[in-house]
Amino acid sequence: MAELKVFNSYTRQKEVFVPLVPGYAGMYVCGPTVSGESHLGHARPYITFDVLNRYLVHLGYKVRYVRNITDAGHFEEEGREAEDKISTKAQIEKLEPMELVTKYTNLFHWAMKQFNTLDPSIEPTATGHIVEQIEMIKKIMEEGYAYEKNGSVYFDVKKYAENYPYGKLSGRVMEDLLETTRELEGQEEKKNKQDFALWKAAPPEHIMRWASPWGEGFPGWHIECSAMATKYLGKEFDIHGGGMDLQFPHHESEIAQSTICNKHVPARYWMHNNMITINGRKMGKSYNNVIKLTELFSGNHPLLEQAYHPMTVRFFILQTHYRSTLDFGNEALQAAQKGMRRLWDAYQVLKGFTIGGAAAGDAELEAKSNTLVDEFDAFMNDDINTAKVLANMFELVPVINGIKDGHISADALSRGTIEKMQTAFKVYLEDIFGLQDEQAAAADNGKLDGVLQLLVDIRKEAKSKKDFATSDKIRNQLQELGILLKDEKDGGVSISFA
Repeated sequence: MAELKVFNSYTRQKEVFVPLVPGYAGMYVCGPTVSGESHLGHARPYITFDVLNRYLVHLGYKVRYVRNITDAGHFEEEGREAEDKISTKAQIEKLEPMELVTKYTNLFHWAMKQFNTLDPSIEPTATGHIVEQIEMIKKIMEEGYAYEKNGSVYFDVKKYAENYPYGKLSGRVMEDLLETTRELEGQEEKKNKQDFALWKAAPPEHIMRWASPWGEGFPGWHIECSAMATKYLGKEFDIHGGGMDLQFPHHESEIAQSTICNKHVPARYWMHNNMITINGRKMGKSYNNVIKLTELFSGNHPLLEQAYHPMTVRFFILQTHYRSTLDFGNEALQAAQKGMRRLWDAYQVLKGFTIGGAAAGDAELEAKSNTLVDEFDAFMNDDINTAKVLANMFELVPVINGIKDGHISADALSRGTIEKMQTAFKVYLEDIFGLQDEQAAAADNGKLDGVLQLLVDIRKEAKSKKDFATSDKIRNQLQELGILLKDEKDGGVSISFA
């Protein structure tokens, strides 16, 4: 297999990827908290690690890709103390918490399909692994690195830091943490301000709650990933991925928990994508610039001048190296839209070529074209540099168009080089980068919308004639296909995708 180098956030250097088991790669990526709609911030990590997953498969690895769903409240130690996002949102929307979780999990899956991301090998949920989390907490307590107070259990960060390099991943040191830890509700229960919750006692009004040795409560944010990664990838595995914002406290806490419980830093390689900004500003509710993916695809947001196709967004993300900051703006997205169209049109032309001489008619152009194609693999093996691969593809576009228009001789390149370009473009654009022709996809979606609307109209007519057998048959068979129809109070019908 080719020598792949990745930037390891834990050691702060590029390292050759050597899996624990030759030919196999285990990767864990922190999934979404399904307390609301997925937004632009979710697009980058899941597209980034989808490409990594695809590239590892391309290199010949058998990949076990685990991406969790956080559906157990998401208690945030570094945010508003004891806020259960899911319970709070469920009360606002007047839904049972697991009804809300299902709604937003389905929306997340729908958005990922629009981006053409491959499904993970395993997608565990936090609520489905309460037993594993409790067992892990018990083990950490037995080792003397956690303590119980008023039905809650906290990890003893100060004791851990005396024996292990706490803060190695994020670059934080204990003295800084003492100064920067915010005053939060419930701090008086802790031995030290820096300690984080493994389990929280549930107040009477708390909806999501489970029995535990310490009383009814719910798990902390960090323990879920440690428990699920251990269960499905083992005590030590190859790659742990996520956004840079998760380095502290989430991934730092994962390392601490797993090190005590499993006697191992869980992952050998920690990979983090950089942040997304919008018009130069960090995305946040206070700036009113949180763009949901449905808004991005429909253009229905004050900051958007138009709708943007999921493939435009995917292409735009891949035009920048995953460890660089990425700024979203209308001008940049529109440039990406035009750039992808130009590249894809050239690819379509290239696919149709049946030309090329037995030997190259232009030796210099032949050498240049071969070098540009050969560098695809070199750039990807140098920390997944999708941006440089695309830049090389754009250098080949004038060559392709020149041959098509007759400005460059049809036999300027050898038949072997033409075939090499055809294969490389197909493998990279479609198989590794996961891009699709947005015009063809839009046409297919338009046809699907028309068919769905026809079925909705037929069902409505059947209901008006009290032909409930036909009405139910349409609804049930669509549901089996993952298309959910819901009758609204105003007589309309909402359509969602499971």
